[in-house]
Amino acid sequence: MRIVVKIGTSSLTREDGRLRHDVVGAVVDQIAAVRADGHEVLLVTSGAVASGVAGLGMSTRPADVLTLQALSAVGQPRLMAAYDAALAVYGIVAAQVLLVARDFVDRTQYLHARDTLVRLLELGCLPIVNENDAVASSEIRYGDNDRLAALLSHMAGADMLLLLTDTEGLHTADPRIDPSATVVSVVTADDPLLAVTTGGAGSARGSGGMSSKLAAARIASWSGVPTIIASAARAHVVRDAVAGADVGTRFLAHDRHLSARRLWVAFAAEVEGAVTVDEGARRAVVERGTSLLPAGVTGCDGEFDEGAVVDLVDPVGTVFARGIAAMSSVQIASNAGRRSDDLENTGSREVIHRDDLVVLVDS
Repeated sequence: MRIVVKIGTSSLTREDGRLRHDVVGAVVDQIAAVRADGHEVLLVTSGAVASGVAGLGMSTRPADVLTLQALSAVGQPRLMAAYDAALAVYGIVAAQVLLVARDFVDRTQYLHARDTLVRLLELGCLPIVNENDAVASSEIRYGDNDRLAALLSHMAGADMLLLLTDTEGLHTADPRIDPSATVVSVVTADDPLLAVTTGGAGSARGSGGMSSKLAAARIASWSGVPTIIASAARAHVVRDAVAGADVGTRFLAHDRHLSARRLWVAFAAEVEGAVTVDEGARRAVVERGTSLLPAGVTGCDGEFDEGAVVDLVDPVGTVFARGIAAMSSVQIASNAGRRSDDLENTGSREVIHRDDLVVLVDS
């Protein structure tokens, strides 16, 4: 079995942002045990920014993107040094792999990254993956490593995604507020819980939260990979999850499998605007899988260029699809409601081509 394990900042660091070497050691102990059982593991780890905060002696985590990127550059080698020391006990060699979400969109980059990861596994290394925060061209966004782990699961052909966090799993309510809240043990692929929007970041040291875990679970589910959200503090959590024990919340895989590009469009890309369509256009996109033409457009929200990821909204305001715009917002607004023969010279006859569209609802 090939497993992607992701552990978050809140589990890896103390309140002052310093790495918890005991947690690093415990995770490595479990990964070594699973590897000894014949399984392959890829580790996605947060903690670089928090390690940078501690390394520079800062009392709080800054909010501006440029400083966060600089801190990740400071913290990344400290993070890897901790893993190297823990892995050395077992004679396991760590391999640092830094990715960004766009690596999953460009076909050449995608294949190169996939081949490199597979080769590292063949060589007996433990790939340790993080987002390349220091040179990312956009903000260090909320929950990126959760989504990155899910996209990595698809890229690596994983059999399971295990998200380790500071809670036991998905609860029926916020356990910090409602003491009667219980853990949801299983979420099916078509369960509305996968679309639930929950609270924001779980701690001041991290950037994720349960919402990003649910988004990651949905990405993995739609790529055919079952996902488990469980507590990093639970003893033998990795080995128990691999063995199929009742651990945390298990999200079952969907029978609908999307390509890496479509997964990125649907769940990982930043949405820059919205295009509202009439009912006829909605049916054509959802039921027949057609491209979106200007004739079916009734409105356009936001300012964006060609190539932006946008939501498709039906007449009652429900987002039913997402795609990469083949026109800018200005062009879409100008051509809304027009037949193809009446279009201005925009360079494209489609608002969104069907190959760049992902339907988010059942037909």
